[in-house]
Parts: sequence; structure tokens; C-alpha cells
Amino acid sequence: MQIQIRKIVESDYLWIKQEWIQHFGSEKIISKGISYYPHKVPGYIAEMNNKRIGHISYFIHELDCEIVSLVVNMANSGIGSTLIEKAVSVAKKTGSKRVWLLTTNDNSNAIRFYQKKGFNIAALFPNSISELRKIQPEIPLLGFDDIPIRDEIEFEMIL
Repeated sequence: MQIQIRKIVESDYLWIKQEWIQHFGSEKIISKGISYYPHKVPGYIAEMNNKRIGHISYFIHELDCEIVSLVVNMANSGIGSTLIEKAVSVAKKTGSKRVWLLTTNDNSNAIRFYQKKGFNIAALFPNSISELRKIQPEIPLLGFDDIPIRDEIEFEMIL
């Protein structure tokens, strides 16, 4: 299995938008009050046989690198790890002091994955999703395994 990692380019925006809608329920991602759109965040695409199979989007905030999205369509393939390593590498090159991200309480696979990758829980935002639904009502009430989506968990890796 030959995986290629390349920068996101304009022709990827529609695909990323569709992935965000499929995986996050919206064409935008709101994180700590900031709205992100696929065509406004840099990142990387993972491809196999010229077919997109995953991506990571990030945004550099002064000394922090926020991972806005990570989607991999082949579980347990190492692609997510490779994309995380790429984002961490970019963060180091830009002088970021930490890499961070938010996930929701229902996403137990992501919670395990980020901890295995060296991220620590930095903050818990109880019931934050109810506030977020006021501006992004398409966020579903139930997530993975029919767990109510209520809280955000912030993970960080200090560089």
C-alpha cells in the first residue's frame, strides 16, 4: 500500500467540504468561536492510487497550531498517524509551542487515538455543544454509539 501525502490544493476544496459534511455535519467547523471553511485552512491530503483517502487541516494561531480536522477513510492504516506527524512537523517549523485540537465526548476512537499519539487532555468544556448548536444547529444530538454529544475535550501536545 503506497500512501502519498501532499498539500491541499484548490481542486481538493469540494472534496474536503463533502468530507466535513459527512463526518462533522456541516461545511464549516466552529472552534472556540472561529468558523473554518475548507478553502481557508491549509493542510495535507493522503492519497492511495491517486484516490483521496484522508486529510488533515490546521491553522496556525501565533504560537499554537490547531488541528481543525482529521478525517481518514481507512481505519487502523497508519494514515492518521502520518497526517498528525505532518501537522506536528509544520507546527515545529513555524515556531509553534503546542499543537491542539477539540473533539467531542462521544468520539471515543479519537480520544484513544490522540492519547496514543502523545496528546494530553488540556481542558474539558462541559455542555459546550448546546451553546454551539445555537449557531450551528446541524450538529446532531447523538454521536458515535448513540452517545449524546454534549462536551468538547481539548487535547494538546507541547512541542
